[in-house]
Amino acid sequence: MRIAVIDDDPAQLDLVKAVVASMGHDCHLFENANALMRVLPKETFDLFIVDWGLPDVTGIDVIRALRRMAMTPVPILMMTNRSDERDIVEGLGAGADDYMVKSSRVVELRARLMALLRRGGHIPPSNELVWGPYRFLVQDRSVSLLGVEVTGLNAKEYELALIMFHNLGRLLSRAHLIESVWGIDADISSRSLDVYMSHVRSKLRLRADNGYKLVSVYNHGYRLEDVGVPPAALPSTT
Repeated sequence: MRIAVIDDDPAQLDLVKAVVASMGHDCHLFENANALMRVLPKETFDLFIVDWGLPDVTGIDVIRALRRMAMTPVPILMMTNRSDERDIVEGLGAGADDYMVKSSRVVELRARLMALLRRGGHIPPSNELVWGPYRFLVQDRSVSLLGVEVTGLNAKEYELALIMFHNLGRLLSRAHLIESVWGIDADISSRSLDVYMSHVRSKLRLRADNGYKLVSVYNHGYRLEDVGVPPAALPSTT
């Protein structure tokens, strides 16, 4: 997963980055709100951790802006030194999903992040995942369409397909997809990603007559759209 942290305290940024990395996720650090807002038109994240006292605007303003901008809800954790009950109420009222007072309790932070990612649908609940006529077997890393296994799908194409279904209807940036599949330091070009996505679209037949359409958004990334599964395309239950 891709997590953005907004805080002007370098020590706090280092602490959060270490916790996020230990969970196997990519961490992107921002020391002020403007730095984050500059990348949001082209970048996407799976979770935000926001401090209250930022040098340019308040964390409350950041959360409200994120909620206005997001086409789909993304979990937000407000993590601050403020512990007054009124501050907690204001933070949650502005749109934060959880509120944590800063401390060195890394176990608590890890648990809160796990809960938010689980709530956001980023942690698979089972081995079998079904979207319309598509059935993913996570342990086998296989996909079937209308009961027939999709052949010729390599490991990276499988991971890209699963990420797109987990983020159904959400626009994901190219950098987001590359980091999620190849890692944060991967030397993969946007053109190479486009080739992989073309294979995913073709092999899984992601088109309207199967109920799901993979679209490319110019200068940004990809979105998997649910366009409705035609009743005739669904496998018979009789």
